[in-house]
Amino acid sequence: MKKLIAIAFLLIPFFTFSQNKFTISGYVKDSLSGETLIGSTVSVVGESKGITSNQFGFYSITLPAGTYNFICSYVGYVPQIKTIELNKNVEYNFEVVPKVTTEEAVIISSKKRDANVKNAQMGKIDLSINEVKSIPAFLGEIDILKTIQLLPGVQSAGEGSSGLYVRGGGPDQNLILLDDAVVYNTGHLFGFFSIFNGDAIKNTSLIKGGMPAQYGGRLSSVLDISMKEGNDKKFVTQGGIGLIASRFSIEGPIKKNRASFIISARRTYIDALAKPFIKKSSSFYGSGYYFYDLNAKVNYKFSEKDRIYLSGYFGKDKFDFVNGKQSLKVNIPWGNSTGTLRYNHVFNNRLFSNTTVVYNDYNFNFGANQNNFQINLLSGIKDWNIKEDFDLYPFTNHKLKFGALYTYHTFTPSVVSGRQDSVQFKPNNAQQKYAHEAAVYIQDDWDVSDKIKINAGIRESGFQQIGTYKTYTTDANGNRIDSSIYKKGQPVITYFGFEPRFTIRYAINDETSVKAAITRNLEYIHLVSNAGTTLPTDLWVPSTLKVKPQESWLYALGLFKNFNDNTYETSVEVYYKQLKNQIEYEEGYTPATLEDTENFFTFGKGWSYGTELFINKTKGRLTGWIGYTLSWTFRKFHGLNSGEKYYAKYDRRHDVSVVGIFELARKWKLSGTFVFGTGNAATLPQRFYIFDGVLTQEYSRINEYRLPSYSRLDLGAIYTPNKHPKAKLKSEWVFSVYNAYSRKNPYCIYFDQEGSPYDGTLKVQAKQVSLFPIIPSVTWNFKF
Repeated sequence: MKKLIAIAFLLIPFFTFSQNKFTISGYVKDSLSGETLIGSTVSVVGESKGITSNQFGFYSITLPAGTYNFICSYVGYVPQIKTIELNKNVEYNFEVVPKVTTEEAVIISSKKRDANVKNAQMGKIDLSINEVKSIPAFLGEIDILKTIQLLPGVQSAGEGSSGLYVRGGGPDQNLILLDDAVVYNTGHLFGFFSIFNGDAIKNTSLIKGGMPAQYGGRLSSVLDISMKEGNDKKFVTQGGIGLIASRFSIEGPIKKNRASFIISARRTYIDALAKPFIKKSSSFYGSGYYFYDLNAKVNYKFSEKDRIYLSGYFGKDKFDFVNGKQSLKVNIPWGNSTGTLRYNHVFNNRLFSNTTVVYNDYNFNFGANQNNFQINLLSGIKDWNIKEDFDLYPFTNHKLKFGALYTYHTFTPSVVSGRQDSVQFKPNNAQQKYAHEAAVYIQDDWDVSDKIKINAGIRESGFQQIGTYKTYTTDANGNRIDSSIYKKGQPVITYFGFEPRFTIRYAINDETSVKAAITRNLEYIHLVSNAGTTLPTDLWVPSTLKVKPQESWLYALGLFKNFNDNTYETSVEVYYKQLKNQIEYEEGYTPATLEDTENFFTFGKGWSYGTELFINKTKGRLTGWIGYTLSWTFRKFHGLNSGEKYYAKYDRRHDVSVVGIFELARKWKLSGTFVFGTGNAATLPQRFYIFDGVLTQEYSRINEYRLPSYSRLDLGAIYTPNKHPKAKLKSEWVFSVYNAYSRKNPYCIYFDQEGSPYDGTLKVQAKQVSLFPIIPSVTWNFKF
């Protein structure tokens, strides 16, 4: 890290030594709220020279002396043109106006420098929160992850689940960040809703191909989510009241134009609504479920060069089951907590730094007792993280980014304990696992020419398991004959790896480009599950003496073309991904074992390939997109399926999504989504026979069968009543219909038996479990 900083400071005099070149730098902001705008474009009118603002809205361009017309553009905002005589270094903040606040007559008509064609980055999609809010929502709860699942190359983990499968990778292979804090569990209500409250979110970026060197620790994708900073000009209150949950947010200045805050909360009231309807005689009386979220952020600007941010997320689910007729009691709480402290400093008009300290904690608890028997299951992961990032703008055609990070991990993969009367069950795996993880990186976004643009980088990462830790040597029968004990902080094993990242764009013309990418990624933690969805019972485990880091190589090629003055954005991408050191449980594993779970892992490899088609209409009264993915995903484990390859549970041959948003009138906005997908691969019984008087099942090979295909149509409408322009209260009614034609989509298959095998009347029949029929909902949103 010291070498990187030294190199950067040595480069500054070299790049700045020119009396004929000067730099314009500053921030891009929303003129009404003061929020900085991530990924906005600042360019020179009539030339290809330009730059995009970084994660904090900062930009910098160096040009020869002269007078220039600079244009600042951002999706959903009026482009702003500013004429500046550049005969010295200039600091200028662009404050752009949202289009919704202007009359159509004053909107500047300019051709957008479209990022999907111009940038070297492959597979990156930015979603505005307004776009997410326009799409029909399940039970009225807008969901960023549900919207992400409608994009090509991204598949849902199953009916109602918020888990993501990206290009054949598992849900653990996605790096999900909330203000730079890693989020390990993204679901509420056992995955039916995501934890991200749309009222607190400013920006969402998905990268599913050609991951830049600044990101690491995962194989498949990056979902980078930034929270709002808070309005630094006036106080704003907003919220919504829905069928199962309500939201409330307040933001405003602590000191106008200098410091601001936002607090946003959400809670379900399923427990309160259901309680009056459950009779005391019911076996469910006393049971309940709820979840809550709390997002908070505060920032203070000491000067134009120094700013500090403090943000946090706190969320929890809690499920209680009390059987009124029996003595069984179940208590299942789980949740995430994150805290992020960031400090921005502008060294000069070409060097920007961000220092981040992050704490995050995810834990899952399961407790059950009946009569004199009690069992408890505990798992989780806790991190402390510090990261330093630099943005260096040496001259117009280069944007360098470099930095380093360090994480201290504490893993609690699975601790099972219990008691029966006076007898206690003490786990052999009660020890927690500890590790250091670190990385350094450097990357360059380089405009080689008007035709060629390159994003190249290198990342070096390392992971070290440390004590306390105990390993055992066993004989041929599995009996322990010796042990090795590592003391607290003592190194156990260390892994290192280089992760090259390279993408290139060749512009055929202003509307067409070809891109290619090759990346290597390492992942030092694993999510192990018996289920096909990301339930909270899945276990996070680190790389250890027995568990090696995951590794992937991704190769991608794409054609990007826009039509009709960028009204239509289209792309076709093909990819091939190789995976090593994949992890699964051994056949016959029982989750409630008292042994260390890593003793029951088996390891293998995987690969996936496919084609993605994307057509996006960005202008006009009708907007939306069509996405189609054709893909294959395989796994091969020596200890599973007789060592033969099989379709992974993430394999889905065809995946189609259609999204439409139509501005019917000033008061009404209509929307609809349609999804279709090949049924999930499944392992099912294929033979039944009687053994010692017991009906016994013989299962197929792994994932040899397919569940029926999945399809769903959702409809939505937003009604905005006419209000006086000076009215303080603004509101809207959001109507949605989930699964409009009430298709019975498969959640799982079970086998029901009737009759007796002894008199020849036994019948075994496969039956399908479906979760959601047609579900209408209504939500009232307000803002003042």
